[in-house]
Amino acid sequence: MRKKYKLFGLIIGLSMLAACGKEAVDGSAVEVLPLEVELTVTEQAQVGDTVNMKALVTYGDEKVDDADKVVYEVWEEGKKDDSVMIDSVNEKDGTYTAETTFDHDGLFHIQVHVDARNLHTMPVKQVTIGAGAEAQAEDEEHSHGHDHGHAEGFALHFVKPENAVAGEETELMTHLQIDGEPLEKANVRYEISSDVLGEKHLWIDAEETEKGEYIADYSFEEKGTYTAKIHVKNSEGLHEHEEFTFEVK
Repeated sequence: MRKKYKLFGLIIGLSMLAACGKEAVDGSAVEVLPLEVELTVTEQAQVGDTVNMKALVTYGDEKVDDADKVVYEVWEEGKKDDSVMIDSVNEKDGTYTAETTFDHDGLFHIQVHVDARNLHTMPVKQVTIGAGAEAQAEDEEHSHGHDHGHAEGFALHFVKPENAVAGEETELMTHLQIDGEPLEKANVRYEISSDVLGEKHLWIDAEETEKGEYIADYSFEEKGTYTAKIHVKNSEGLHEHEEFTFEVK
């Protein structure tokens, strides 16, 4: 009789385990929903006018009013390395706002960086101030470094090292997107140059640690100003690059 009870108990236990496993597999709680950001900016203005920026953040059908970070990055065409970061105001209705002004004509870019629900997205819009790119072309020579014409829908964000110290490991992080989605399985390499390196260039391969996030760690031996030229390629023929500078103390 005892053997029968043991067998019956084993059957019940296995049935419960199977039921739990099915619930975990079929449950919707683990479903990853898309993080969507609708970026709205004043697309044309005059020098000194207020340029408004608003990002509506949604996760599935939910308006996200508790994003971890929403920051606007603003730069002039061809000068992304000199970009300015502007904190947003959380309006508590899923929207995050900010404003800025420009002191000269030109073509500018506004990109919002959003971290929420363990996801990252960074849509970008263009803003024309005054005569826009025509005035800019008259005032400056063609840039051979930094920003250049990208493939449509491509976006790159380099997280500049803030506290890089000579002799200590420094994290180099880049986020990539294409058409608003993380750009996966890309080949990302950092080409590092500096006066302290002379004619030598360092080539550092990055690893995709999360979807669209590429990280490399490197220990710089000497203090100085370094330039990171980020090369991005993939199997579909994409070939992009951008340059940024950072300090090692």
